[in-house]
Amino acid sequence: MSSRAAVVDTQGIEKVYSMGDMKVHALRGVSLRIEAGEFLAVMGASGSGKSTFMNLVGCLDRPTAGAFLLNGKDVSRFSRDQLAGVRGREIGFVFQGFNLLPRTSALENVELPMLYQGVSAKERKKRASEALARVGLGDRVDHTPAQLSGGQQQRVAIARALVNRPVLLLADEPTGNLDSQTSIEVMAIFQELNDQGLTILLVTHESDIAEHARRVVVFKDGVVLSDRPVQKRRIARIQLAAEATG
Repeated sequence: MSSRAAVVDTQGIEKVYSMGDMKVHALRGVSLRIEAGEFLAVMGASGSGKSTFMNLVGCLDRPTAGAFLLNGKDVSRFSRDQLAGVRGREIGFVFQGFNLLPRTSALENVELPMLYQGVSAKERKKRASEALARVGLGDRVDHTPAQLSGGQQQRVAIARALVNRPVLLLADEPTGNLDSQTSIEVMAIFQELNDQGLTILLVTHESDIAEHARRVVVFKDGVVLSDRPVQKRRIARIQLAAEATG
């Protein structure tokens, strides 16, 4: 049995928001471990706590109570500046809306996170080129977002999330703006990255997308309602091959 720390280890975390005189309990004592190399999908209705959980795991917020260990470090009491440092070094983010700079090339968009880490210009270009090649866009480095399809823009966003070599990739509804075919193409990239050892946490409201993960956790009313392995996992490259021949 390995003694290696889990990438994510939440220990009874709670999050309470004050809205005037009212207190809203967004999370009620959630304990969850995500081991290195896992691919976890988080589901739940609006207000279930899944977005709050993701914000805490992404070091965008701190819990009201409980502890959160990221790769063995208790980050739950870190200052905002310390959390920003952890986000930049250890977590990659992919969002529904791509969040690309419109008049900037794919290469420059992918270089952006490295600017904040003080990476040299030569190294930035090398790593950004490698990341774009990794998501199948090696021939699109000079294209702006307007010259790319939605699926290609999301690939640029995935490449940008990879350049600082994170221990954890957080994907928040990454297929929400994509058609079903393109969604499967994006899930194929996530599965390939996971097969290469990257730990992935995916938030989605679509059960067919969640079935590309290896494990599904469902939130309800601020607690974990269920936590199960995916029994009949969808393999995106097999789906794509079947559609191509069908």
